[in-house]
Amino acid sequence: MDVAWSALSLSLQVAGWATALNLVLGIGVGYLLARTRFVGRDLIDTLLTLPMVMPPTVLGYYLLVLLGRKGWIGQWLQSSFGINLIFTLKGAVIAATIVAFPLVFKPARAAFEAIDSQVEEAGRVLGISEIGIFLRITLPLAWRGILAGVLLAFARALGEFGATLMVAGSIPGKTQTLSIAVYEAVQAGQDEIANTLVLITSLVCIVVLLGAGRLAPGRIAHRS
Repeated sequence: MDVAWSALSLSLQVAGWATALNLVLGIGVGYLLARTRFVGRDLIDTLLTLPMVMPPTVLGYYLLVLLGRKGWIGQWLQSSFGINLIFTLKGAVIAATIVAFPLVFKPARAAFEAIDSQVEEAGRVLGISEIGIFLRITLPLAWRGILAGVLLAFARALGEFGATLMVAGSIPGKTQTLSIAVYEAVQAGQDEIANTLVLITSLVCIVVLLGAGRLAPGRIAHRS
């Protein structure tokens, strides 16, 4: 049972950090691509969406190549700051963040593009600054789509397996998240532990989905 609660705690930490990072990155990149026109914009959109369709093990391999001790990012972090991301909780967070990123980025961009530009223009006529327009007009109008993406990203990060296993490994109490713990328990023939982990995972996912159903309508009603 200790294994189950330890795995749940690590999974919630990874999913929480990944969701927080994606909230900032997804809104920022989604707004940038929704409001600007430049050569290669569609290519960037495609590359940022790749984690949604790419096999997690392939994505994990790319991360190993980049973040490993021989990778150009990993080698630079190790030599400059003494930071090692492989087989650490930080590595698990990075993997979960990248895998779940499109689930925030795509809804955020679509929500920003759906806003009537005349509403923002009216704010400019009234003398509101660009930051004020974003915080007081654009973001509140787009929040419904962003909230849906954030909740889905949290659930996706919570259940991430392939990329996390390749980057962070399976170290009990350090990097062994719920999905990895289920895999390890099944491989070891520990059916009781596997059943407990699966039940916990299912309950957490149900809670997240119920939260999505309750929070989104509440936001809409409050705004209207």
